[in-house]
Amino acid sequence: MQTIGEIRAIYQAADEFMLPAFIREYEGDERSGVQALVKKAGKDLKALADERARMEKMSEFENKYAEFTCICGIDEAGRGPLAGPVVAGAVVLDPAEEILYLNDSKKLSAAKRDELYDIIMEKAISASVGIVDHQVIDEINILQATYQAMRQAVAGLSVSPDILLNDAVTIPGLPMKQVAIVKGDARSKSIAAASIIAKVTRDRIMTEYDKQYPEYGFAGHKGYGAAAHIEAIKKYGPSPIHRKTFIKNFI
Repeated sequence: MQTIGEIRAIYQAADEFMLPAFIREYEGDERSGVQALVKKAGKDLKALADERARMEKMSEFENKYAEFTCICGIDEAGRGPLAGPVVAGAVVLDPAEEILYLNDSKKLSAAKRDELYDIIMEKAISASVGIVDHQVIDEINILQATYQAMRQAVAGLSVSPDILLNDAVTIPGLPMKQVAIVKGDARSKSIAAASIIAKVTRDRIMTEYDKQYPEYGFAGHKGYGAAAHIEAIKKYGPSPIHRKTFIKNFI
């Protein structure tokens, strides 16, 4: 007879296609440790089914506009911080590739965002980012800088989208159809994917800036207006990457 440790190893190595066979194989084993593993396997399968149902719901707009041959999701990261760039993401997902757990990047842990970033970059038909720095933000304002970053992201794609699904904005200066979706990063898988690559890209930029300007703590707050960040601005003055139009009240 197999030990519980051996059965646990089989469970841990099982993918979703092996789990039903695992349950059938061991559901008659009356040992409590084995029954606990069988129960876990059942929960794993239910969680996957629930996640697929959630992702199907997040495909509402992709399904609605399925007559378009190239659907692109657009989102940004970094409109609110006091320092650093604004970054936009543009992603054309492959309908033939399943990517689970896509969501508004703010609802995901940093580790999960990093994991999904790699999956998106591997499985998407095309993915691109646009980056507009603090100087341009000060020159043309954050809204116009965000639009500029979004246009850059679209231009950087290896394919030409014929429809954009945007998180609550309509981008001036682009010829293709656009659909502005309120809270789109939580309602469209394409926008969610764009939000993830924008957020991860910007966070990595701010972590690099932290090495140049460690006194401001950019690696922790990513340039947002945390109390410690504001105190650092008051103590050290603005860094070269601060948005002057955003920190007028602190200097």
